[in-house]
Amino acid sequence: MKLAITGLARSGKTTIFEVLTQNFTETSNRKEDRIGTIRVPDKRVDVLSKMYKPKKTVYAQVEYFLPGSKEHVKEQDIWGRIKDCDALIHVVRNHGVYGFDAPEPYKDFLELDQELIFNDFMVIEKRLERLANDKKRGNKVDPKELSLLKECLQSLENQIPIRRNKELADAHLLKGYAFLSAKPVMVLFNNGDDDDKFPDAGELIESENCMVIRGKLEHELAQMSDEDAAAFLEEFNISASAMDRAVEMSYELLGLISFFTVGEDEVRAWTVKKDVKAPDAAGAIHTDFKKGFIRAEVLAYNDLMELETYQNAKKKGLVRLEGKEYQVKNGDIINFHFNV
Repeated sequence: MKLAITGLARSGKTTIFEVLTQNFTETSNRKEDRIGTIRVPDKRVDVLSKMYKPKKTVYAQVEYFLPGSKEHVKEQDIWGRIKDCDALIHVVRNHGVYGFDAPEPYKDFLELDQELIFNDFMVIEKRLERLANDKKRGNKVDPKELSLLKECLQSLENQIPIRRNKELADAHLLKGYAFLSAKPVMVLFNNGDDDDKFPDAGELIESENCMVIRGKLEHELAQMSDEDAAAFLEEFNISASAMDRAVEMSYELLGLISFFTVGEDEVRAWTVKKDVKAPDAAGAIHTDFKKGFIRAEVLAYNDLMELETYQNAKKKGLVRLEGKEYQVKNGDIINFHFNV
């Protein structure tokens, strides 16, 4: 899972990147592209690791990408480099900055969103022009692709991002275009130290996935020891760190879940789409697992916790054998049977 962090000048996107990744860099090095990979906090993995005492414990991972500043790269290159990201985090300023006007979160969000819409609009117009020329030359044109592109163009002409139409955003024929406005978006309001409330941002709060972070405060928190951080969280009434909350919302945003494989060699969390079928989940481990899938031996994490051991769960009939149509659930512990 890879998310790009975007935002207007002075929104605090660099601060947010460092909060989420705990990757702190000198100011002089902040103008280049930055990537930070974090392990997804998951108490279930901790518990399973203590239970099985494996040689290796592997957590799911999230990658955050912060494009370099416009002074160092062309603006269009910035958008081009985030096309491979799964989702976008729009950092929106909601705190005062010396020398800048008072924050206008809704206006800033719309300005940022318009850049995505304009970028996609230009891509589609060029593509439609090429398809029209192909048609004139007698070359075959996919009518379904043409129809979908025209539908996208109409949406963008009305200033509506493609992500608002789930059918368009998920259309398989359009995946290769990696439209920016089709990507899921998390709006992250960067508030001042004493403000943990959502701003008055009209329909934005209802129409998008939104979250509040007190960036400067969380930046200090991220650099503290565990003991100091615990006291800090309590003092400022922060229920969970920004990193934990952002990861949780990222999973919800992308419709992701985790399943686990366990054993003496390794306990590992795997990230897949909700309701993915067992062979595709097996393919997340290795293509051979999917190719030669026979069945999946499945135990729910909560059932294991209740009965304490795998053998107890098996005796109670809670370890199930599932076939190709089984839809994997969040927290499933799976042993795949395959033959290639």
